Amino acid sequence: MQKLLSIFWIPYCIYAFAVFVGGLFLVTPGIIIAMLLGQPLGGNLVIHLSRIWSHLWFALIGIWHVNIWEEPLDRKRHFVFVANHISYLDIPLIFQALRHTNIRVLGKYEMAKIPVFGILYRLAVVLVDRSSPERRARSVAMLKEVLAHNRSIFIFPEGTFNETGAPLKSFYDGAFRIAIETNTAIKPIVFLDAKTRMHYASIWRLRPGKSRAVILKEVPTEGLTMEDLPLLKKRVYDLMESTIIDYNNRDAQQR
Repeated sequence: MQKLLSIFWIPYCIYAFAVFVGGLFLVTPGIIIAMLLGQPLGGNLVIHLSRIWSHLWFALIGIWHVNIWEEPLDRKRHFVFVANHISYLDIPLIFQALRHTNIRVLGKYEMAKIPVFGILYRLAVVLVDRSSPERRARSVAMLKEVLAHNRSIFIFPEGTFNETGAPLKSFYDGAFRIAIETNTAIKPIVFLDAKTRMHYASIWRLRPGKSRAVILKEVPTEGLTMEDLPLLKKRVYDLMESTIIDYNNRDAQQR
């Protein structure tokens, strides 16, 4: 049975990645324009192109996405968005979940070295280079500058893929420190099906099917100080963890 499935999945994955790469080349003229525009206009253009690319890619490879909103999003405000991180699909999922939101994403410096994709990546994200405290501090300063210009930021507080088997890994302080220092509310997001659609173990474990994001109620930071950081982090962690467990239990009952 496993061999029979592999006969189907391998061509499907090859097709999906061919479409992925083809899409990058299609948006190359837009990337060139974005490079000429610089920040912030160039970054805004790349975010828009990324949304178009993610919608087309998901449609062509048979992944349909649904957002579940626990409360309406006030698009006149900016937020610190945080989400669980468990799949290579998490990046395109950001643009599926936040379809009409002006954002900048905190991304790994290493990803910017990928040909073609790296150019788009540099324009769309705030790169974090953990090789020195000075470079980390520079990334934090850039994120604060984004918020100061009424644009939202997006951070994976787990830092890397959650390979523990638990609903979430422990969170780093960064997102919560920035939220407190800039008096910006946190908006948690839970990606429910990313691991099923593409397991973190291999890019060859891509599968078509449903994708869901639960956008939770905002967690305010008004009046908080650095002494409140551990409690804020725990509150967001518990909220996201309980949501993952709840939906996993519902899915199990429906099987």
